[in-house]
Amino acid sequence: MAGDVGFDPLGLSTIVDIKWMREAELKHGRICQLAWVGFVATDLGLTLPGDMHKVSSVAAHDVATQYGAMQQLLLWIGFVETFSFIAVGQMMWEDSGREPGDFALDPIKFCSTPEKKKQMQEREIVHCRLAMFAFSGVVTQAVLTGKGFPYF
Repeated sequence: MAGDVGFDPLGLSTIVDIKWMREAELKHGRICQLAWVGFVATDLGLTLPGDMHKVSSVAAHDVATQYGAMQQLLLWIGFVETFSFIAVGQMMWEDSGREPGDFALDPIKFCSTPEKKKQMQEREIVHCRLAMFAFSGVVTQAVLTGKGFPYF
């Protein structure tokens, strides 16, 4: 499996299926990639129209809660997760042949050969892992300094 370097000091892969953990790792990594870009873009001034959107990235959660946007987010993410759970269930318990994180979306044919697919999977998992650290770091830096991008 792409990105597997044998590092599991707590032995979690003996308790939980590695496919489930890889699916979660990819999902969280993809979300963190988008979150990092959105966090920084908001602090650089790229926002939606309207006064309610003219806030810093750190204050955005509180404003979204105040205006009721978080409930909508929960609804739509829950809707998407329902279909995601079906795909993961088929991968885990029905041996569908689906690989973790694969939604068969490759319109530009980046993964046209098995070698290219393996290379892209390695790149993706590395970037996902980096994005999880990067988003944690950018939020921490923004909160600690109280400043916008570049947070120092």
